[in-house]
Amino acid sequence: MYIVERLSFIRILSQAKRYVLEFRYRNFPVVFGLIVVLFIFTAVFGEFLAPYSPTQVSLTEKFLPPFFLADGTWAHPLGTDHLGRDMLSRIMVGSRPSLMVALAVVFLGGVGGSTIGMISGYAAGKTDIVIMRAADSTMAFPIILMAMLLSSVLGASTQNVIVAITLIAWARYARVVRGEVLSVKERDFVRLARVAGVSGSKIVLHHIFPNVLHTVLVMLTLQIGMVIMVEASLSFLGLGVPPPAPVWGGLIAAGREYIRTAWWITVFPGAFLALVVLSFNMLGDWLREVMDPKLRQA
Repeated sequence: MYIVERLSFIRILSQAKRYVLEFRYRNFPVVFGLIVVLFIFTAVFGEFLAPYSPTQVSLTEKFLPPFFLADGTWAHPLGTDHLGRDMLSRIMVGSRPSLMVALAVVFLGGVGGSTIGMISGYAAGKTDIVIMRAADSTMAFPIILMAMLLSSVLGASTQNVIVAITLIAWARYARVVRGEVLSVKERDFVRLARVAGVSGSKIVLHHIFPNVLHTVLVMLTLQIGMVIMVEASLSFLGLGVPPPAPVWGGLIAAGREYIRTAWWITVFPGAFLALVVLSFNMLGDWLREVMDPKLRQA
């Protein structure tokens, strides 16, 4: 048993070393990676770096255009909204709720769903059937529609948005991880561990989990963009983070009435939202290429 666990640990170290080396040589999406870093930095420190308070009202400066248009000023580079609030400050501070919701959902849904998927794949039998039918039932509903339903029932708040999206997101992790476990548990090193008398929990933790970790990491990266989009959609419909806290979805919704005369109120938050989601998706695709053995061979 000690020899089997030792070989498993050595295999994990060798895989980690290979990933680090390929990290250096493969085509890393530098631009999208910088956007992700900038987004995280802004979400953490945006409240301190913002030039104005995101809720500061100045009716004498309402509907100021961006600096590159006539009557624009560098005092408000991205213009102001219908209450004279600085758009740059509101976008910077509004990135924090998106990141908080995304990280919370990805952690809770990723850890919970992956654990459930490993249990389902390894236990098989009736346990597998019950868990997979529950996952299929959850995935049968469109994620936006289900999140809207749960948020409307639970109420509009950051915590309820996290709960609503997590109750949907776990099924995707469980389904994918379960498929990986069904393949891994039939390999020779898992059979040797069973013959050596290793308990089921240790087999899952020390032998199966390291071999599905790369799949989980790729899903985590890809799901961050999806969660940010769902949170923005809920906020756009008034079911997400409630005002006066600035959130990107709420900023887009607030500018709908002025889209012809003050397009920047809607366009700039929407552009930043699309760019961040695209960057996380591109980063997830690159991570999948690096960690997937089939894509590496190709």
